[in-house]
Amino acid sequence: MTAAHPQDTQIRSLYAEFIDGWNRRSGAAVAAGFADDGDIIGFDGSHHRGRLSIAADLRQVFGSHQTPAYVAVVRSVRPVAPDVAMLTAHAGMIPAGGSDLDPALNAVHTMIAADEGRGRWRISLFQATPAAWHQHPEAREALTDELRGLLIPQ
Repeated sequence: MTAAHPQDTQIRSLYAEFIDGWNRRSGAAVAAGFADDGDIIGFDGSHHRGRLSIAADLRQVFGSHQTPAYVAVVRSVRPVAPDVAMLTAHAGMIPAGGSDLDPALNAVHTMIAADEGRGRWRISLFQATPAAWHQHPEAREALTDELRGLLIPQ
């Protein structure tokens, strides 16, 4: 078993800020946590390189699409190398105007974070992979139920 990362709280906060920026539909807020040369690979396979490009590209996406909001749970934060950590999370999405998760939009999030110095962690890579789990529909449903439990009743 891999030990938890000593900067677990900071890295989880970096991920939470990413999720918050996405849910506020702010390209600048999403990009703020990235390293200058960071990468984001979206659910659809789109690849954005560099913090400034990420901000501009997501500003365009948020301006032209009603993007779903994330609900997520962190599964682990572990060291990969000195000053490098990997966060893994499961996420679901609530379509714009909706109040429930769409299981077809469940995803696995992988975030690689690096300490740029003096404890300043930044996202080097963020990847959203569809969690379709075609061979295990019961796992997909269990994840959806777990994420529904995180929703705040309206």
